[in-house]
Parts: sequence; structure tokens; C-alpha cells
Amino acid sequence: MTFQKSHELYTKGLEHLVGAVNSPVRAFASVGGNPLFIKKAKGTKIYDVDDNAYIDLVLSYGPMILGHRHKKVQKAITKALKNGYSFGASTKNEIKLAKIVCDAFPGMDKVRFVNSGTEAVLSGIRLARAFTGKDKIIKFSGCYHGHQDALLVAAGSGLATLSLPGSKGVPEGAVKNTLIANYNDLDSVKAHFEAHNDIAGVILEPIAGNMGVVIPENNFLIDLKEYLTSKGALLIADEVMTGFRSTFGGAQELLGVEADITCLGKVIGGGFPVGAYGARNEIMEMVAPLGGMYQAGTLSGNPIAMAGGIATLTELKKQNPYEKFNEVAQTIESLLLEAAKKYNVDLTVSRFGSMMNPFFTDKNVTNFQEAQSSDTKKFAVFFWEMIRNGVFLPPSQFEAWFLSSAISTKDIKKIAKAIDKSMRVVSEM
Repeated sequence: MTFQKSHELYTKGLEHLVGAVNSPVRAFASVGGNPLFIKKAKGTKIYDVDDNAYIDLVLSYGPMILGHRHKKVQKAITKALKNGYSFGASTKNEIKLAKIVCDAFPGMDKVRFVNSGTEAVLSGIRLARAFTGKDKIIKFSGCYHGHQDALLVAAGSGLATLSLPGSKGVPEGAVKNTLIANYNDLDSVKAHFEAHNDIAGVILEPIAGNMGVVIPENNFLIDLKEYLTSKGALLIADEVMTGFRSTFGGAQELLGVEADITCLGKVIGGGFPVGAYGARNEIMEMVAPLGGMYQAGTLSGNPIAMAGGIATLTELKKQNPYEKFNEVAQTIESLLLEAAKKYNVDLTVSRFGSMMNPFFTDKNVTNFQEAQSSDTKKFAVFFWEMIRNGVFLPPSQFEAWFLSSAISTKDIKKIAKAIDKSMRVVSEM
């Protein structure tokens, strides 16, 4: 397998692109080597510019839940393109997609579409502050909620990958109202409420996906919601990644929690730039033009993204692949653990629905500190061996793997062989 053309494009890209990429994790900083440049994708396969084919477990970090270029999604967006690309005005499909989304989330009466997950989260937080009249927000160490200033502290994902504690260019004043708690640790949340009387709410990923897949334990989310309600504070669920990935709706429903505000993205656009935030009527009616919380966007509700989202969610509801996702994820978990045992490699696997990832550690991972104890050097070796054996993974220990409903028995057999070969090489380090 050669990566010559990817290397040539990387070198060329360095001239006018920052690091030759448009998102830091794509730079392969934590796994070494140069990034791969992708040419096309179809179904479960993705192809780089050197014509290497891979089974795709990145899936654009989640959106391609039906696989790449699903025929019904392709048909819908082709039809929409014939009518125009952007109008700066309302369209019928915005109403249609809004109903599909609201119907899938109990307690969500209204939704506002935006252009990215970052936009959805920053708007959701502004809404929580507007509704409560309070300023401070609690976030959890290792949870990533986009690159807005106020939340770019103690974040996972790209920041963890690059070993950066925060970001330059974020003024001290921008984060003065952001408080940090530990995931799966309610006492760390309570401590903030004991010290402050102006906390608007708590934001979290119901299933963390940016410090690797980390699952709430011991009724953490249920107890958190009850506590916040008693304090008059809101629970903001960042389901940009988890929305529609474990059930037709949100992970919060499976976990027995109803968030006050939910932020979405990825799957609801079928692969196009999209975001959304929604809540019950009394909260959403704070948003302009109904209320005094201002938020706007020229491309919000883009007709192509709406068409892609409607087609994706309609097909997803028809397929109902969630039982299959659990079965496939369990199979891959078993393959990983069996290979690790066979070659005497410390490994633990975390999964929820169609999201999963291995940690190269013998410890159970329940928070960011434990995730950081993983052996990232072993992951880097594993990553490149999986690439060489035809499986495309996120180039970071701290990113989730994703499954699509297009995955086949043949794909799983290839993944199994790749895991065995890659784990053997890891054991030889």
C-alpha cells in the first residue's frame, strides 16, 4: 500500500492551508505520519487519492449513518439542487425536518436549525442563560462542545490529541463563567453550586465521544437532572454526535433522562453542514423573533441540508438498524478483546449503540483522567496497521468509531483480520 499521492497533496497543501488541513485532528498529529487525502466514498468504503480502499469507521465523524451516498439521500439532494442552493428565506422542508426531529425527542416542542454543532451549542448555552437569568455554565473535563471561546477549556478530542490544555486567543474573561466538573462525579457538580448562586445550567455529552466513548455510570445522568431541577438550573444535552446514533432520537431517552435543551448536528443533515437546538415551548419562545434572545444565520435551514436530513432520517426510521448496531458493536468488541488477550496487550473497549472505541489500558475508563492513562503510542501503531489492512479509523485515541447500517458480514470479516494483524504488531513494540 502506497500513500505517495496523499503525501504530495499534503506537501502542496502546506502552502495555503494551515497544516494542510481544515480541522486539527485530520493532521494525524497523535499517530504520526502525514494525513490521507480522500477522493471518494460509497457504502461502507472510502477511497484515498492513491486508490487505497478502506472500510470506513470514521463516517465523517458520525453523519454517514446509512453509509456513503445512499441512493435515497442522493436522489433527495439531487432533486433539491435543481431548485437552487440557498435562498435566505424559509422553505417547506425546514418545517418537515423540524417535525421529524421534535417528534423524536420527548419534551422538544420547537427547534431552530443552524449550520454546525458549534453553533447549536453556543446558541443553546445563550438560551439557558436567557431563560434562567444566570451566567455560569458547568461543563465536564474531556467533553468537547465545539470551538467557542467559553467552552474551549478542559476539552477532549482535538485538544487532547494535540496535548493542548486550552487555546491561545481565548481571553480570560471569555471563560470566567465556565466551571469544570468531572464526568461521572455528581459531587464535583454540587461543589460548584455550593460556591456559586448564578449557575444557569450544565452541558454534557450524554455519552461522551471526545475523550473516547465514555458512558455515564451509577445513574449519573438521572441524579444530575434531579439535582439541577432542585436548583432551578437547566440540563443541556450535547447530542451533536449521539443524536439518532443509538435510537431514533437521543441517547438521553435510553438513559432515562429528558434534557431541558438539546443540541444536535451531524446525522440530521445527512452529511451536509447542519446543527440544531431545541427545547419545550416556554424555553424556545425566548428565541427571536418570539423573544429577546437573538440568534440568526444566513445559511440556517439550507435547503440542501434539509433535503439530506429528511431523506436520512426517513430511511433511518424505516431501517431501524439499532439492534443490528448493538450486535455488530458487540462483535467488534469481542474481536478486539480476543486479539488483545491472544497477544497479551492491555485493552479495554467502550461502546454504546453505534459508537465505540478501544483504550490501550487495563483500567475501566469512566472519565477524562482515566482516558488519558491510555497508551497513545500503542494506539498510533494500531492505527497505521489498521490503515495498511484496509480499515479507516479516526487518527486519535480520543475519538469514537462509528458504524453505518450498510456494514456487511464481509466487512466484519475484513475488520476481524485487520484487528488480529494489527494487535500482533502492537504486541511486538
